[in-house]
Parts: sequence; C-alpha cells; structure tokens
Amino acid sequence: QVQVVESGGGLVQAGGSLRLSCTASGFAFASYNMGWFRQAPGKEREGVSCIPWSGAARYADSAKGRFTVSRDNPKNTLYLQMDSLKPEDTAMYYCAAGCTGRMSVGEIHYWGQGTQVTVSS
Repeated sequence: QVQVVESGGGLVQAGGSLRLSCTASGFAFASYNMGWFRQAPGKEREGVSCIPWSGAARYADSAKGRFTVSRDNPKNTLYLQMDSLKPEDTAMYYCAAGCTGRMSVGEIHYWGQGTQVTVSS
C-alpha cells in the first residue's frame, strides 16, 4: 500500500522559513524522481521542484534561489527548505512521486494529501 505523508507546514511571516518533509512507503522511493507541487486557492496545481533519483534538482522560477529540495533515500524522505517566504507562496504543498523536469501534474504516479503553508505579510 502506497503512502505519502507530508508535514511541516504552518503559518509564518513574510521573510521567514519553513522546512517541509515527506515520508513515503509502499514503492521504490530511491528509484523515483520526487517533487513538490503547490496549489493556491482558485489556481491550478503547479510544480515547485523535482529531484531525480540521480542528478540535479529542477526548480520553478518562483522557487529558484529561495527553496532547496533534498532527499534521504535510506529514510524514504523528501524535504523542501523554504527561505525568504513571500505571501504569494501561500498554498497547499503536495509531495509527488514520478515528476520529470517538466513538473507536469499529469505525469505524477503518487500524491500526498498536502500540508498547508500560509505566509502573512
């Protein structure tokens, strides 16, 4: 049974930081590209970052220079360090398995339930 569980969201002031975590089970985590997507109210879900099983991570332009994705394969865990947060980063953040550099929603194999990030101005 596949499980993907995010944690670490919350309320933070603009300029602050949060670290999201995602723990996965039920599939070969180390062999999957893993990523983060987000969805703000009234907007489509969009890719934030994708880290391949081997190679360099990709970031959306909105995340470059502020967010850092990493993974710990022995722990089946994915992280997203978010610094210099802005109110426009407010969204539900989802962990996703199966992303590519295109960070397209349609290519994802497994999704988590999401963790809410709210950035106040």
